[in-house]
Amino acid sequence: MEQGRSNGEDPDAGWSLPAWTYADAEFLGMEVERIFRPSWQIVCHLSDIGAPGDFHTLDYLGESVVLIRGDDGMVRGFTNVCRHRGARIVDGTSGCAKKLVCPYHGWTYETDGRLSGVPMKASYGDAFALADHGLSPVAVEAWQGFLFVRLVDDGGPSVAEMMAPYAAEIAPYRFEELRALGRVTLRPRAVNWKNIGDNYSDGLHIAVAHPGLKRLMGEGYGVEASLHADKMWGPILDRPSANLSERAYQHFLPPVPHLPAERQRLWTYYKLWPNFAFDIYPDQVDFMQWLPVSPTRTLIREISYALPDERREMKAARYLNWRINRQVNAEDTALVGRVQAGMASASFTVGPLSEQEVALRHFCGRVRQAIPQARLHRAPAMGWSSGGTGYLGGNKNDEIL
Repeated sequence: MEQGRSNGEDPDAGWSLPAWTYADAEFLGMEVERIFRPSWQIVCHLSDIGAPGDFHTLDYLGESVVLIRGDDGMVRGFTNVCRHRGARIVDGTSGCAKKLVCPYHGWTYETDGRLSGVPMKASYGDAFALADHGLSPVAVEAWQGFLFVRLVDDGGPSVAEMMAPYAAEIAPYRFEELRALGRVTLRPRAVNWKNIGDNYSDGLHIAVAHPGLKRLMGEGYGVEASLHADKMWGPILDRPSANLSERAYQHFLPPVPHLPAERQRLWTYYKLWPNFAFDIYPDQVDFMQWLPVSPTRTLIREISYALPDERREMKAARYLNWRINRQVNAEDTALVGRVQAGMASASFTVGPLSEQEVALRHFCGRVRQAIPQARLHRAPAMGWSSGGTGYLGGNKNDEIL
């Protein structure tokens, strides 16, 4: 296994996050404010909202965000909230609208967010001005054809800056030309969001718990961590797998003219801080996002994209890719469920991390940096997040009184 950079400056770098942080409501509240609201979240691809009026929504953290292409061709983001009484304006994950009309009282907004119509406008008084009540904007970034939103701008890096170490690797895949294969799927999981992300970046379990990936990649699976993204990768072996679907994928995967030789049969995964990833295959590109719903519930959101390719071999490869990864997903679902259940035991606090677990070490370090209470092996007393550090001295294994 390849080894990347770990966080040597963190005195707790050799340890996982404590189990209580995977089930504590106050800790999740701190994560929402300090980690999620300032972070970028992937919404869709530019091609998903290609025409004026096309919109796509993302619901998370109690917010609903709508991305819409304006009549001028620009894509803008707004909270999906009427400025009158706070009602949600649009329903569903996607659609097309010439105007955004609130179904409660009929307030009407243009595709650029301007309030343009209010029934009985005169009744709101002379001081009421339409220009003061447009939709609330959110930050939007387009990177390589994908669209991202951020609820709070804390001066953190752009998505382009986060992925800068891997820009040259991604360039040949022609992300901007991708088109959706089907629709976004939503999969609820009864686990903390961090358990899903930890599992995604964990390379040590591949040989143990994913026999299919082991057959396809042998000993070639690698992991590394950069400042804002983890990278995992594995080459598809030429040796035929004993599994029918895997062997068929190896056989049918056709040459991809726009990819360099070293990427013709390479699977690469990039996980971006804090909770989404790109799975990049020669035949398609998927994004996966895990959104917290509660301390012990998460919603996985994912979709596949690909370049137009009518070759029968490519269609077969994409179908087989789905079959292979459906099995991998089922194995991962069982694994993270085991971990979430085991973390409920009073016998478990933190676990040692191998020097090869560079991505996990880096992620844990970033969480501890954002929320120092994550260094405590046992949960602080209730109310710790309302003020103070929650740590009154003594050993980190002590309960906080």
